[in-house]
Amino acid sequence: MVRFFSFILFFNFLLSCSNNKDSVELIDVDKLPLIPYPQELEVSRQFFELNANTTLHTAPVFKTKLYDLKNTISERLTQPLKVSNKECDANNFLCLKKLSSTDKKPANPEYYELTITEQGITLSAYTNQGLQHGIQTLYQLFVNDFHKKQKRKQWFLPCLTIKDYPQFNHRGLLLDVCRHFYDKDVIKKYIDVLAFYKMNVLHLHLTEDQGWRIPIDKYPKLTEIGAWRLDSHNNKYGGYYSKDELIEIVQYAEQRHITIIPEIEMPGHAQAALAAYPQYSCTGGPIEVVNDWGVFKEIYCAGNDSTYLFIEDILNEVMEIFPSEYIHIGGDEAPKYRWKHCSKCQHKMKEEGLKDEHELQSYFIKRIEKILAINNRKLIGWDEILEGGLSQNATVQSWRGMDGGKIAAESGHKAIMSPTSHCYLDYDLKSIDLKKIYSFDPIPANLTEKAKSNIIGGECNMWTEHVENEKELDRKVFPRMIGLAEVLWTYPKNRKFEEFYLRLQQHYPILDEMKINYGPETTGALLSEIFNSDNIFIALNKNLEDLSLKYFWKNDSTIFQNYISPIPFRSGELHVQAFKGNLPYGDELIQTYQHHQALNTKVNYQCNYHEAYAANRDRALTDGKIGSLDFRDGAWQGFWDQNVEIILEIKDIKAIKKVSMNFYQYANSWIFFPQKVSVDLSEDKKNWHSLSPIFNSNIDLSNAKSIKSFSFPIDQSVKASNSKYIKIRAEGLDQIPAGHEAAGQPTWLFIDEIIVN
Repeated sequence: MVRFFSFILFFNFLLSCSNNKDSVELIDVDKLPLIPYPQELEVSRQFFELNANTTLHTAPVFKTKLYDLKNTISERLTQPLKVSNKECDANNFLCLKKLSSTDKKPANPEYYELTITEQGITLSAYTNQGLQHGIQTLYQLFVNDFHKKQKRKQWFLPCLTIKDYPQFNHRGLLLDVCRHFYDKDVIKKYIDVLAFYKMNVLHLHLTEDQGWRIPIDKYPKLTEIGAWRLDSHNNKYGGYYSKDELIEIVQYAEQRHITIIPEIEMPGHAQAALAAYPQYSCTGGPIEVVNDWGVFKEIYCAGNDSTYLFIEDILNEVMEIFPSEYIHIGGDEAPKYRWKHCSKCQHKMKEEGLKDEHELQSYFIKRIEKILAINNRKLIGWDEILEGGLSQNATVQSWRGMDGGKIAAESGHKAIMSPTSHCYLDYDLKSIDLKKIYSFDPIPANLTEKAKSNIIGGECNMWTEHVENEKELDRKVFPRMIGLAEVLWTYPKNRKFEEFYLRLQQHYPILDEMKINYGPETTGALLSEIFNSDNIFIALNKNLEDLSLKYFWKNDSTIFQNYISPIPFRSGELHVQAFKGNLPYGDELIQTYQHHQALNTKVNYQCNYHEAYAANRDRALTDGKIGSLDFRDGAWQGFWDQNVEIILEIKDIKAIKKVSMNFYQYANSWIFFPQKVSVDLSEDKKNWHSLSPIFNSNIDLSNAKSIKSFSFPIDQSVKASNSKYIKIRAEGLDQIPAGHEAAGQPTWLFIDEIIVN
C-alpha cells in the first residue's frame, strides 16, 4: 500500500447544509474506510465538493450497464445530478472513462482508477466490472449520513488517487439454502453486500439430503417431494425457488457483476432427490427426505446408466437458468457402503476395470464432466473428487485443509481454497474468528510459481444446519466474510489486523443501513492457565484492545467483578464476560475447572492427536480444564482413525486412589465412545500393574451429544498405587457400524481431562 501522507482530511459534517471547513477532522490514513484496501493509494490535504452543479459524464460504453450511480447520488442531493454525454468539464465533474488496453500484457478486467481533485472525480476502467468496483470505492469514501440517504446541498470527498485490482479472480461466498431455506430477498441482500465488498461469486448450494430447492420441469417430484421434510415436531418444512425467481436472482447478480455458481450435489448428499425418484438409488427405496445433519449412505447408483440420463436432464435445465462458466457438482462425503453392496455398481466396476469404489466415484465424476463439457461448462467439485483420479478439466475446491488444493494445483488443475481451518462461517467464534480469517493465506506452502497461478481464489462457506433464521445467518456471516473479501483482494500485501479492525468499525453504520444484523468479530475473552512450581493461575486475555473483562465464580457470586490480574486456580465454574464500553460483547464464557493431583503433569503420546483438535496440545489432558458438550470448545483432543495411548509421568508421587477421564460421543460427527479403556501403573516404566479394563458394548447411533466418564478406583493394598507412571489406552471402533449412514467409515476418539486423585 503506497502512503504518501500520514494524515488525510476526512469530512464528517454534522449539519446537512454545512460548508464550514473548520468542521473537518484529521484522521490517520489507515482509518480511511476502504474495504478491501486498495493496491495503490495517494492522498492529499484538499477536498472536492460534490453538489447539484456537479455534472456526471458517462462514456457510451458504460451507459447500458451503469449501476445506479446517478440515482444513488441524486437521492442524496437536494437537486438531482446533471448528466452529459460530452467530454468532461474543466470543473465540478464526475467523469466515467474507458481505459484503452495498450500495454503488452492483457489488462485486468477488474482494474480501475479513481482520481479525486478539487476540480472533480474521474473514474476509469477497462470494463463495466472494473467500473462497478470503482463506484463501490467511491461510495465508501462518503460519510455515514450518505448511506442513511440524508439529503444535502453538498458532499465532501478527500482528494486522492487510487489504482486498484484484485489479486485473485475467484472471491466468493457459499450460501447453503438447503438445510434451512431463505427466500430470494435474503439472497438479493447478500448479493448487494458481496458487490459492496468487491466479491464476485455467490456459490448457491441448491440440493442436499435435507431439501431440493430448484424446480426441474422434467422431474416435478424433485420439488413436490424433495423440497419438503418433516421436522422434529412432525411439521412440514421446506420450500423452493420458482424458475422465474432464480432467473430474477441471476439477473440481479449480473447487474452487480456477481456470478452465481449453482451446486447440484452428487453422487452423495442426494437423499432428497432419491426420496422423489428412488429408482436412481442402489436399493430402489423407499427413501425419505432427511431431517437430520450428517453424512448419509443413500447416494446415486453409479452402476445404473439411467442415473446419468436423469442427472443430464437435470443439469440441462440448471444450465438454462445459470449462465455461469462453472457448475459445482459437490462430490464430497459420498459413503461407498451402498456401492459395495450393489450388484449394478459392482458389475460396472468390473466392466470398466475399476479396482475400488473410489475409482468408481472418479468414473462417475468424469461422466458428469463430459455432460458439462458438451455445453461448454466446467466442473467444480470438493477435494474428494481427487480420489480415484481427477477429471481432465475439473477445478478442485479444497475444504479438508489445504492439501487438496495443493495437489490439484501441482497437477495443473485450478483450485479454490476454502479450508475448514479458516473459511467455515458455520463454525463458532471460538474456532474461527475475524482475526483468524484475516490471517488466511490462500496459497499453500512450498508451491512452485507455476502451481501458485492455479490457485484462482477462495470462498467462505456458510452451511446452515444450525442457522434457522435470517438474523442468525447475518451474525454468522458478518463481519467475518468482510475479512476474507480483503484477503482475496489485497493479497499478498502486508496485512495488519489492527488497521483493518479500525476501518471496519466505520462500516457498521453502513451495514445497519443495509439491514445486516452483524455479530461480534471474535469471542470476548480467552482463558489460559499459568503453571509455575508453586501455584497455578487462570489468566483472562481480551481478544481486542478496546474490550474490558469481568468475571465471577458461580458458587461465590453472580455479580461480575473487574478482571485485573490472573486468578488463583480452583475447582468450580468460572463465568467471564467481555464488555465494549458499557455493553456486553459476545457471549458469556463459562468454563469448568477441576483441581487434581496430576495437574500440569507431563503427557507422553504414543499416538498423534489431530491438528484440528489439538486443544492445549501436550497440556490439554492435564490442564484442569473440563470439556463441555461443544467438542470444539478447546478442551477436547481428537484422534482420527487410531487408538489412544498415552503415559502420564507424575511429578510428586502420592498414593493414587482413582484415575478417571472423559470421552465424548456424537455419532453425526463420527465421534464414538471407546470400546475398551485400560489403565496400567508403574514405578519404573518397566514393570506394569494392570487395572481391570472397562468395556463399552453400547453403541449409540443417535444424534445426541454426550460425555461419559471412565473411572478406575485403585485398591490401596496394591503396591502400584504409589506409581510414578500411568499408562492409559483407549480402543475405538475400527469403523462406523452398520445402521449408521456412514457405515464403514473411520471414527474419531475424543478425550478430555485425565483426573488423578
